[in-house]
Parts: sequence; C-alpha cells; structure tokens
Amino acid sequence: MSEIKVPDLGESISEGTIYKWLVKEGDTVGQGDVLAELETDKVNLEISAEEDGVISSILRQAGENVAVGEAIGIIGSADGAAVAGGGKPEAARAATGSSAPDGGKPEAASAATGGSAPDGGKPEAAIAPAASEGAAAGSAALASPGARKLARERGIDLGEVSARDPIGRIGQADVNGHGAAVPEAAAPAAPAAGARPEPVKPPAPAGKAPHAEDGKATERKRMSRRRLTIASRLVEAQQTAAMLTTFNEVDMTAILDIRKRRKDAFKEKHEVGLGFMSFFTKAVIGALKAYPLLNAEIDGEDLLLKKYYDIGIAVAAKEGLVVPVVRDADRLSFPEIERKIGELASKARANTLSLPELQGGTFTITNGGVFGSLLSTPILNTPQVGILGMHKIQLRPIALDEERTANRPMMYVALSYDHRIVDGSEAVGFLVKVKELLEDPEALLLEG
Repeated sequence: MSEIKVPDLGESISEGTIYKWLVKEGDTVGQGDVLAELETDKVNLEISAEEDGVISSILRQAGENVAVGEAIGIIGSADGAAVAGGGKPEAARAATGSSAPDGGKPEAASAATGGSAPDGGKPEAAIAPAASEGAAAGSAALASPGARKLARERGIDLGEVSARDPIGRIGQADVNGHGAAVPEAAAPAAPAAGARPEPVKPPAPAGKAPHAEDGKATERKRMSRRRLTIASRLVEAQQTAAMLTTFNEVDMTAILDIRKRRKDAFKEKHEVGLGFMSFFTKAVIGALKAYPLLNAEIDGEDLLLKKYYDIGIAVAAKEGLVVPVVRDADRLSFPEIERKIGELASKARANTLSLPELQGGTFTITNGGVFGSLLSTPILNTPQVGILGMHKIQLRPIALDEERTANRPMMYVALSYDHRIVDGSEAVGFLVKVKELLEDPEALLLEG
C-alpha cells in the first residue's frame, strides 16, 4: 500500500486545489499513470502513480484544497490484498469484515464480521460489545493524521465516525460529516399541543440562489484558484504601485510591407510564421537598453537593475491569463522568438506550462489587439515596473505633411509603469523609442 501525495509545487507554492480525478476507486493503475490534476496559482500539474496497484481509496475530492505532502488517496496491491494500519492483518480484517484465517479465533472473527456466536451462545450479547471495540480500534488505526487532529480538536470519538472508503480509513471529510450531524440532545423540541408548525421551505436548487432584491435566480460559481490569484495580484498591483499609463501610436506600414514581402520565404526557411511579436519584442529590448529603469525592480529601499532581458508574453487561456517568459530574448533571432512564443502559447492553451516557464520576467508585453481592443491601460505584472500594451491595427487618415494625407495602418500602444522609480520623461522616451524602432525596421535590426 502507498499513499498518493501532493508533490512539491515549487518554492512559492505551498498548496493547491484538486482540479479533477482521472481515476476512480477500484481502478487498476500502473507506475507513471496520471491519477489526478492539481490546480495551483499558476499552472495545473499532474499527479502520477509511484507504483502499480489498485486505487483503494480517494481521500480528498475534486475542489478541495490540499497542502504539499498531504495524502489524497491510497493505492493498494494489485490483488486487492492491501493491508492498512502498517501491515497488520488483524486490524485490516477487523475494519473490512473478512473472516479469521485458519487456526485463528473464530469468536473474534465472528464478532468483527457480525456472524453468529459459536456453541449456540447468545449472538446479540456476544457481538455488540466486540463489534464496538473492534470498530473503535480499527477506526483509530485507519484514520489519517489530519482526521485524528480534527477529531481531537472537536472532541469526536473516531470509533463513532463512519468511513466512506472500502478499507475503512477515516478522512477529514468523514470527521466533518460526523461533526455536522445534529446531536440528539440538540434536536428541536416537539411543538406544543395545538400549535401550528412552521411550514418547511424547500431547499433552493443546487448552484442557484435567489437575488436579495428582485427575487430573480442567480448562479453561484466558485472561482478557480488561478482566477483568485489573478484577482489578488491585480488588486495588489494597483494598491502597491504608483501606476500611470502613457500612450502613443505607431505607423505599421513598414512592418506590414516586410511581412507581405518576406512571410512566405521566412516560413519556408524557418518553418514558423513571421508575426508582429518578434518585432515588438526586439523594439522593447532596444528601448529597455536605452531606458534601463523600465527593466528594474524595487526591493525594499533598493533598486535591482537587471542586465538581462526575460520578456513575458501575456497569453489568454481558458483558465485565465498567464504570462510565460521568453528567456534571454536579446540573444534570440526573429525566427527563434516567433518559435518560442508559439511554443509557450500552445502550452498555455493546453494547460501544460511548467512553473519555470512562468517564473521571473523583467518586462511584459500584452496584445489586446487580437481581440479587437483599440485602446486600453494594462495593469503591471508585479514586481515588474513596466508593461507594454499592443492594440488593433486600424486604417486612419494621417497627415503626411501640410498638404498631403494618407490612410495608414496605425496602432495605439500603451505603456503602464511604476511612477515610484520611473519618471514621466523616461516613460515617454521609452515609448517614443519603441515607436521609432517599429517604424524603421532597419534601426530595429541594429539596436534591437
């Protein structure tokens, strides 16, 4: 028998939520088989079987929060002969109701299994106390550490708690369920003679709750751990940083012309499409080199000036926004950047990103234009102090000089920054530098 435990989730993560079980009790599994999916603040992780066997018990259900190292299930031996309680067959038989082995004491076995008493004795008198003692002993031996602790805190006798799993192991949910039962002493008194009882209101449908004001039904849905983390971090960013946003617009004519002329040859040679993100990543790196405070971080009363360029790329996934990081982006070529961003985006949408792929990052780029956003104010991805927002490319009439105008593909860009360490002049200069590099791709190749 072995316990299915929550694995180490990384330095900054101490707990997670069981997203779903991929197996059920009684299923046969092999070493390495994926048993459950665990949702953490950043990614979903798979929990695999460490040995062959049968799922004899699932201790924690989907939706429950679990800590690192906590047992969430039990794998028994493949032949079903897993023995709980440290390998003591007597305890296992007492809990599971198996008969005594040859040469054993039939009286004890009969008492545990509820069989008739030997020698024509009185079965009722013989069975009742023996069964009670066996249940108490078996329950204590098969209770999880968390269940024992909870029972001690609530003053509950584990011998009175019913276990739901086949081998008789008591979990925290069993103790909670026992504690929620209304004691007989606390049962409501019978109504006085002649008194009219209060009508019993039917319970509201599961997942529905009446609105407090208008009486219309609303659906209550629990937020995922990732959504809760996103909400917490965004509020934290607004409360801790002196956040300000500055805007500019970029004429995308030159980049669109390059993509039109080179996209087929680029894809044929590098087996990846030439998108906008490589241009913007290179432009951001060039601007960060000119304005290094946008690549810094506040650490107490100190500034950490980072001499490397790990660029986070915001990706909208089904479970919520994630920001995987392109490491050392300044050392990558255009096709390498496009390929890496494509890989990370695919992993994000498939929910297979690893923690190292999400950690760190010195600056973030987010593209609301893919959803049609014309203008927005992005929120900082703390502890970073800068984030660049891209938007929809739209044809607009632009004055080329005093006499000429033309329709040009224009994009609004937004830079949100932490005003505690970045002054307005630096922020504006940074955004102007990004604009200049994008509008002159030759300069982008030289400086990016």
